[in-house]
Formats: sequence, structure tokens, C-alpha cells
Amino acid sequence: MARPHRTHTLRWLWGPAFVASVAYVDPGNVAANLTSGAQFGYRLVWVLVLANLVAMMVQYLSAKLGLVTGESLADLLGQRLGRGPRLAYFAQAEIVAIATDLAEVIGGAIALNILFGLPLVVGGVIVGAVSIVLLSVQTWRGQRSFEHIVIGLLVIIAVGFMAGLFVSGVRWGEAASGLVPSFAGRQSVLLAASMLGATVMPHAIYVHSSLAIDRHGQVGRDAVPRLLRSTRWEVGASMLVAGAVNIAMLLVAAAALPGEATDSILGAHAVITEHLGSVIGALFAIGLLASGLASTAVGAYAGATIMQGLLKVKVRVITMRVVTLVPALVVLALGVDPTWALVVSQVVLSFGIAFALVPLVYLTGTRLLGKYANPPALAAVAWLAVGLIVALNVLLIWLSVTG
Repeated sequence: MARPHRTHTLRWLWGPAFVASVAYVDPGNVAANLTSGAQFGYRLVWVLVLANLVAMMVQYLSAKLGLVTGESLADLLGQRLGRGPRLAYFAQAEIVAIATDLAEVIGGAIALNILFGLPLVVGGVIVGAVSIVLLSVQTWRGQRSFEHIVIGLLVIIAVGFMAGLFVSGVRWGEAASGLVPSFAGRQSVLLAASMLGATVMPHAIYVHSSLAIDRHGQVGRDAVPRLLRSTRWEVGASMLVAGAVNIAMLLVAAAALPGEATDSILGAHAVITEHLGSVIGALFAIGLLASGLASTAVGAYAGATIMQGLLKVKVRVITMRVVTLVPALVVLALGVDPTWALVVSQVVLSFGIAFALVPLVYLTGTRLLGKYANPPALAAVAWLAVGLIVALNVLLIWLSVTG
């Protein structure tokens, strides 16, 4: 991935944050949101609101790191680690990238199975092929064209997952009451931990710092303040969209699917179609397909960023696309239960979150950023969020291991 080395006049140009926000509406989030609404109604709306606020802060810090320093998070880690630790860091980061791709490809394959009855492995190949085309746009047509396509897919995701709001009969008064933190027994606590702990994904942290650089190039000192202000607005808008999509899924399930079994994406689609009609079911499947395609392309982009930064090896994003695609296709070819594979992928991602989040908060609070370093209040909130997310992910890992 070539880095632009230029200084240009700042323009009101959004894109990187919306691309990164795709990570928050990937197939791995669908089942958790639907399960929450089906089992506990509107009670856990507050969890998604809190998770979205944390995500806004994390994504802004990642973008700020790239814009102020001109280096991605992976670049800065690669410069500070010795050869052995750097290789170990790269290994865990690439495992995370592969696990991310596993969830995205499986989600897209399930969508193609729903829409056209295609076998999962065939669907996985198609998802991989289309994502290569998407990444080719970035290589041959430039960053802006790639961003436009991903943002277009984000719009499709939003329509597909939010369409049910208009026919599900959401009780808005009860939904508003869900903004007050509360639980309904041990299972709701565990589900809330899953929803919050799995919100911030490692690849989204790595990739946003790189996307900001690839989008804006080397920014002159006089342009940094205005660009950071623009970025804050962009992150807020993009995460508002992602948060609205996630909350919409929960609201639809709470209103139309109370008590239904939604422990798999296929099962959730069947229930949605039964209760809300075939049109809403088809839109849901289309949104799921767009989610898989957009997410897997962004995941491959993140993998290339990680390799370039930690190994100091420039690699085409299309090459990384092939590398991370193979394990997903193998899993599908072996006939592994897709829901179980999604669960395993989320556990693997849980292992990687601290390796991305801790360095991000540390670096953005140091003299490396000069006057743009995190002020004390922001630093305190950021470290509190780090502790909360890491603790929840440890809890999720423990629960997964102990059954």
C-alpha cells in the first residue's frame, strides 16, 4: 500500500471513518443484537448506546494518531519493537485478521445461501472474488473510489437491517425506558458483556489510522486543527449510522420476535421472514450480503496495513485478500457449522483487542502527538474504557472455554 507523501489544501472530505465503521455492522454483530431483543426486549438498548460512545472515542483516537504523526498504528509499533517481539506481534495481529475475515466471509456466504440457495463454500468463493474486485478499485482507481463503494454498501446495510423498523410495531416508550441501565438475571448480564466487549474490533483500530493517512496524505501543521475538527464530526456521523443500525436490529427483534430462537443468522432470518414478511426477510439478507462484502474488503485492507507496518514489507491489499480468504474457505469446505465458526472467530478477536487498544491509548497520550496528545480528562476516560473492554473480553473468553 503506497503512502501519499504530499501536502495539500485541506478540503471538507469525509470517507475514512465511514469505511472503518463497517466493522461495527459486520455479520458478527447481527446474531447478538437479534438475540438481545428477542430474549430481553428493549432492556439492553443502553448497552449498545454505551458501546457506540466508546467506539466513537476509540476511532477518533486512531484517526488522530495517523493524521498528527503521519504514521499508522502498525507503523509506530513496528518502529518501537525489536525483531522478536515485532514478529510475535505480527503473528497475533494476522491471526486476528484471519479470524475477522472468517466471520465476514461466512456471513456473506450465508446471505448468498438465503438469497439463491448456494452452498456455503460456493458463496464464500463468490464473496472472496467480489471483495478482490472491490480492493482492485482501491489499487487502480484510488482511495476515494474505494471509499465511495464501501459507503454505498454501508447504505445498503443500513436499509437492509433497518427496514423492519417500519413494520415491526416498535413501542417507542418502552424502547426509551431501555436507555436506563438494568439487567434481568445472569443471562442478560452475560449477553450485555458480549455486546459491549465485542464492539471494538482490533482491525478497526489498526485500519482507521492508515485510512486517514491514505486519504489525506501528509498534512501540513496549519491544516491539522481543522482536519481534526472535521474528523471528529465524521467519526460522530459514521458511528451514529453504525449505532443506529445495531439498535434497529435489537428494536426489531424486541417488537416482532419476542421469545423466538435467534441463535443463528439462518434461524434469525427465518423468524424475521415468518413474522415480518418475505420482503423484509429479503432486505435483511441483502443487508447481510453487503455487510459481508464491505467488511471483508476492509478487513483485507487492515491486514495489509498490519503487515506493512510490523514487517516493513509492502504488500498489495489483493495479496492479503487471498491470504486471509483461504482459511475461511477451508472452514466452509470442511462443513464446519457456520454459527459455531462465528463464535470461535469472536473469541479469537477477543484475544487481540488489548494488543491494539492499549498501544493506541498509550501513544495518543504521549509527547509523540505534541499539543494534540490526549488531555488528562480524555486520557482517564480512554484508560477506563480500555480496562472495561479488556475485562469484558477476558470474561467472554473464560465463558467460552468453560462453556
